Amino acid sequence: MTAEEPIRLYGTHIAADPTDLYEEIRRSYGPVAPILLDDDVPAWFVIGYREAHHITSNPQLFARDSRRWNQWEHISAEWPLMPYVGWTPSVMFAEGPEHQRRAGAIGDALDIFDRTEVAAICERAADVLIDEFSGDGSADLIAQFSSQITLQVLAKLFGLPDKDIPILVQDVAESLDVDEKAALAHGRIQERMQRLVAEKHAVPGPDVPSRLIEHSAGLTDDEIIIDLLVVMAAAQAPVGNWIGNALRLMLIDDDFSVSLQGGRSSVSHALNEVLWKDTPTQNFIGRFAVHDSELGGRRIKRGDLLVMGYAAANRDPQVSPSYHHTGTNRAHMSFGHGEHGCPYPGPELGEVIAKTAIEVLLDRLPDVALAVSAKELQWRPSLWMRGLFTLPVTFTPTARMDF
Repeated sequence: MTAEEPIRLYGTHIAADPTDLYEEIRRSYGPVAPILLDDDVPAWFVIGYREAHHITSNPQLFARDSRRWNQWEHISAEWPLMPYVGWTPSVMFAEGPEHQRRAGAIGDALDIFDRTEVAAICERAADVLIDEFSGDGSADLIAQFSSQITLQVLAKLFGLPDKDIPILVQDVAESLDVDEKAALAHGRIQERMQRLVAEKHAVPGPDVPSRLIEHSAGLTDDEIIIDLLVVMAAAQAPVGNWIGNALRLMLIDDDFSVSLQGGRSSVSHALNEVLWKDTPTQNFIGRFAVHDSELGGRRIKRGDLLVMGYAAANRDPQVSPSYHHTGTNRAHMSFGHGEHGCPYPGPELGEVIAKTAIEVLLDRLPDVALAVSAKELQWRPSLWMRGLFTLPVTFTPTARMDF
């Protein structure tokens, strides 16, 4: 690597643990590196904590509307990263007062739920999932637990009928595939959100879509539908991977083994440790330069794409805590920052779900242990998300819960 030549940030080398790659980029390029994304599309990779903080604190300089990008003439509709940059009229790409209107309504709609109520919903969902495998003595905690529980809770907060939840869970799983089933599943999810909003107009309830319909922001049905899809996507994989990554840490690291012996004190610490070391959202597309500027010693041109390297920024040696114990330090960038960070109370609700899910699992299966060596656990080969393929465990079979 040289500081003059951009590095290709795609390909088979990304499949390995990216930590060493990020540190090599930092040594060679500094806090802002020139990169090439799929098909050699140029961008900037922001891995300095201070630089990432500066960008996220100044939306007037580095904005979210992808229509600002100066590379559109070189991008085909089939570009692999189109789902990340293709503009939609959602809260994700809104800016200024429009973003504040949309994000404020979402935050208000989520904030109506008492955290104890959310924890109770999660406890029930966790028990139901665990009942499916508790008598087997073995399970894959990714497929059978962590990848499902967030959506189970979210469906309740959305006011979906119980009979519709298994179908939604299956459709969301299929929508993440790369075959033709994905587009069909995504279409069914959108149609279900359309029906849900129509149903809540007719019979409102104490749920997110009803609150969005009633909100003083005056959201249209189209805005509500697309923003419900954004909330679902923003919660499902990140919180599921947060749970899975924390369970992995607790199963392989002696510092957290007390939780597997009936204690709960280190569940929160394990979750926080994961946000520093193995954050579910590794990198994020992104921001688009509003003007020519300088950042980290680089000349950024108007319309340039900046990829936010949140995982690498968390490990910036100038600001990161000791990696033996992160304790209660929550200054990580794992939820983003600023106007376009994960809006309140999203991080708080996500932590309630993750912490409750893990505590219920440990209560129900106190002797849970890895079924393979830690070295056999494989991370999904993604530049964007950090999560395991599987987390196979064994435990003493237990009876189903009686409700």
